[in-house]
Amino acid sequence: MFGISVSRILSIALLFRLGAGAPFASSVSSSAPQSSPTVPFVDTNPNLPLWGPNTDPNDPVVAPIRGQLGATVLGPDNKPIDLQSPDILAPPTTDHGSVPNVKWPFSMSHNRLFTGGWARTQNGILPLPVFFVQCGNSFLHVVDALPVAKAMAAVNMRLKAGAIRELHWHKTSEWAYVLKGYTQVTAVDTEGRNFVGTAGPGDLWFFPAGIPHSLQATNDTEDGSEFILVFDDGEFADDQTFLLTDWLAHTPYEVLLKNFGVESDAFARIPGKELFIFPGTDASFPGPDSDAPQSPQGTVPEPYVFPLSKMNATTTPGGTVKIVDSSIFKISTTIAMAEVTVNPGGMRELHWHPTMDEWSFFLEGEGRVTVFASQGNARTFNYQAGDIGYVPSGMGHYVENTGNTTLRFLEIFNTARFQDVSLNQWLALTPPELVKAHLNIDDATVAKLSKTKQVVPSPISPELSSALSPQHPAAIHDLNINNDVPGSRNTFNPASSTSSY
Repeated sequence: MFGISVSRILSIALLFRLGAGAPFASSVSSSAPQSSPTVPFVDTNPNLPLWGPNTDPNDPVVAPIRGQLGATVLGPDNKPIDLQSPDILAPPTTDHGSVPNVKWPFSMSHNRLFTGGWARTQNGILPLPVFFVQCGNSFLHVVDALPVAKAMAAVNMRLKAGAIRELHWHKTSEWAYVLKGYTQVTAVDTEGRNFVGTAGPGDLWFFPAGIPHSLQATNDTEDGSEFILVFDDGEFADDQTFLLTDWLAHTPYEVLLKNFGVESDAFARIPGKELFIFPGTDASFPGPDSDAPQSPQGTVPEPYVFPLSKMNATTTPGGTVKIVDSSIFKISTTIAMAEVTVNPGGMRELHWHPTMDEWSFFLEGEGRVTVFASQGNARTFNYQAGDIGYVPSGMGHYVENTGNTTLRFLEIFNTARFQDVSLNQWLALTPPELVKAHLNIDDATVAKLSKTKQVVPSPISPELSSALSPQHPAAIHDLNINNDVPGSRNTFNPASSTSSY
């Protein structure tokens, strides 16, 4: 009669209740703070992982249940995957909306085996008719293991002692981090200047796009070497490399003779197809780097190897960090990186990268990452050694150490210079009254904000850590675990649990 809808009347009534301080009806316990004049306060109850990789897979806690949400799995279930991904099976209540998958274990990547080693790719090529897309009159048989990774892709490679990753080049640049052993690399630039250098555990190398190079494991260790290769193209697959033997095998023989000005039988014994990775001989084992041929044009002006292992780490309150970009590794103009360690109980602080995606690789320990994708979209993932992570540019995230040992991982970026924005520093350098108006925090909390980047802040106190543990009585209460109901799924005896958390 007055032109006001029922929904509008209800909205006005709701605003009146909020203005009067009336709380929303919710499942939050009565101890939760009251609503603010505009929206409810955040839920302060713990939202930790409910189990860890070492939990007994038959423990009833390993189930898609958080509090009174969810239910047990009745059908077949891959328990080893469940143990590695508690926040996928039973997400924290702060997760919401849609965020693409940002985790890929290298253990699930297609592996190619050779007499001299192996190579497994984040992305790969499989024969028809597994997955294919038409491209003109041909077909590309592309398997994209991590579709969100648009800017970078990676290869994990192992070479036996003396084995050779044959002479080759790529359309993209190649960046590497050595995991084990020693690798001698060779290259020649467009001016005919050459380079020979050796990278050991924790060291880097970088080759710009189109620069021909080779990789060979030295015999310094009987196991040879293993390394991670990162390429500045998310669609890269190592199967698409330009290989020396592949090229010559597909070039008319007489053309080879003309090109090199040699006798008719000079190239009669070249391989009829690619070698890719092959064993070396005693004669071909790497010698000292100083044995490189002398080029009339000289050596490259900037080395292709960077001794990251010898670089002093910056110590932070909760760990360490090493940052390498083109400011110190001059030739690395398309890849910047950080090597981060986080002590038990600590975390890589809440931050984001303004203009570049982050490709990460977990070297040791156990980690947890929540990716905030704006508009209420957030999703949490768990990582172990050997896992790849990926965070698109601008998305807020942290990396938390959820294990009992040091967490160590790499952050890789398709850029010349490393950049990040610290949430803590941003708030500390913003007018305090503005921050207080947003967050309803007091002056004492504002005073604790850091005007410098913490990178890895101090771990929380043991008392607070205990209070936030899933085995703490307060956390158990939050999970609605009922120890008084025999046989209930919500019955959980902390003393008998094998959870590492």
